[in-house]
Amino acid sequence: MIKKTVKYYTLIALLLLSFQGIAQQDPQYTQYMYNMSIINPGYATDSGDMNFGALYRAQWVGSEGGPSTGTFFAHSPLAKKVEAGLSIVHDQIGDVVKETSVYADFAYVLKVNETSKISFGLKAGATFFSTNFDGFIYSDELPDAAFANNISKVFPNIGVGTFYFGENYYFGLSSPNLLTTKHLERDQGVVRTGVEAIHYFITGGYVFNLNENLKYKPAFMARAVSGGVPMAFDITSNFLINNKVELGVGYRVDDAVSGLVNFRISPVVRVGYAYDYTLSNLGRFSSGSHEIMVLFDISKNKDKKDDNKGYDKSPRFF
Repeated sequence: MIKKTVKYYTLIALLLLSFQGIAQQDPQYTQYMYNMSIINPGYATDSGDMNFGALYRAQWVGSEGGPSTGTFFAHSPLAKKVEAGLSIVHDQIGDVVKETSVYADFAYVLKVNETSKISFGLKAGATFFSTNFDGFIYSDELPDAAFANNISKVFPNIGVGTFYFGENYYFGLSSPNLLTTKHLERDQGVVRTGVEAIHYFITGGYVFNLNENLKYKPAFMARAVSGGVPMAFDITSNFLINNKVELGVGYRVDDAVSGLVNFRISPVVRVGYAYDYTLSNLGRFSSGSHEIMVLFDISKNKDKKDDNKGYDKSPRFF
């Protein structure tokens, strides 16, 4: 009974974390460098290729109601200097809270000099938010009134971003959700408000060519949330071996350490996996987090002999 009560308290805590306006709300990713268009509409390649991919993350595995996140993106040039894409994020906490965001992404690319370009992007779409407390087992005899009713709402949203990049580097600034929205309401003096706060992202990475068979690829991501919450930092170091296998480690400050690996299984497809070992108190209730991804480069089908393009070199595939 005590074990079950702890699990139920953990789930309620997770729900509160997702609803509070001062907390980190957007899903987090360990392989963020391969999921860039989800967080930055200014993400661009200016290569003429069509790229798409998917990522799935199971967070705090083993804890009752641990979050899970699935993302999908497709990205392609529309015209000279113009690129567009589709990004979808489905975030879920147990079987109770579900949130799906669907966005169209547009980026305009400008040449800065012979080696660098900058793009400006806009993201527009909607978020579908719902809760279902039917059959939910509470640990208290008198549960919080905030969890008494099921909710189903749709929120429009927009985001902006800029992406500065070259052959071996990138740097991005973005805010994928500029509109704050209320998920719950205030009723009869009881606070039941969950505000979707504005998130800001700073990302960057570089490819160091150590020799013809080895590349070193450090990257970072900083996340800030409006409301005075301290920034969160991810630092990642990857080594690309023979343009085929990539191995790396990551550190999310005061939260987790990570191991990453991905394989170029064909000129078209790359697959990857990441594991997070939780350093915070949540590690007492979980066995860590798992993340898998798959990436495709459609243009590779036309010229599989060219090893100087695509995943082995371009920083868009950090």
